[in-house]
Amino acid sequence: MIETIPKENQIPVLTGCHVSSLVVDSLCEHARGCDIAIACFYFDYPARMEQSAAKVLGSLLRQIVSGLESIPEEVLQNFQDQKKVLEGQGLQTCEIVKMLQAVTSSRRTFICVDAIDECGEEHRPDILDSLRQVLERSPSTRLFITGRRHIRDEVQKHLAGEATILSIKPNEGDIKRYIRTKLSKDIFPDAMDNALEAEIVESIPKNMSEMYVGVI
Repeated sequence: MIETIPKENQIPVLTGCHVSSLVVDSLCEHARGCDIAIACFYFDYPARMEQSAAKVLGSLLRQIVSGLESIPEEVLQNFQDQKKVLEGQGLQTCEIVKMLQAVTSSRRTFICVDAIDECGEEHRPDILDSLRQVLERSPSTRLFITGRRHIRDEVQKHLAGEATILSIKPNEGDIKRYIRTKLSKDIFPDAMDNALEAEIVESIPKNMSEMYVGVI
């Protein structure tokens, strides 16, 4: 699922967002002209309280359904039933999971989830368990997750140990070259002396943490 990027096209520093974007772009390129669904979700720490399981899974569902020529009857019926509910109460997570299973079970699907470590701790178990349920009913569905090392065991636990984990640690030399390149393009070069520039170049690489990608 992950292909090697030619050296001339590589970027010097890869964050989780960069990795996910590269994967999504590659999948979209391969999916042209094929009956393949691709959905992605990028977690954002400041919005962690709002990014609940229902909202995350609902976003994935909308992306997948939008690419269908016809919407499965089960999904249509769920939405029709929902309109009849008093005050338009939102769909429950279990209902969205069933619809995701319905739209992915007969179609090759790729789901990409970026920065799972930035997901709220109270939401993460439900999201991971729900994704596992989708995978269990959809053998042609593949899941790609990025996150930081400290929640690796949690991800493995909720995904029943099925994920293949790949660790990615930025090369310090590449990071320094990248920072110097960015600093050289500063439109206010006089705002920083050589000492401050040297401090920035030396300190940032030391604070770069290892990340991982999980593939199922």
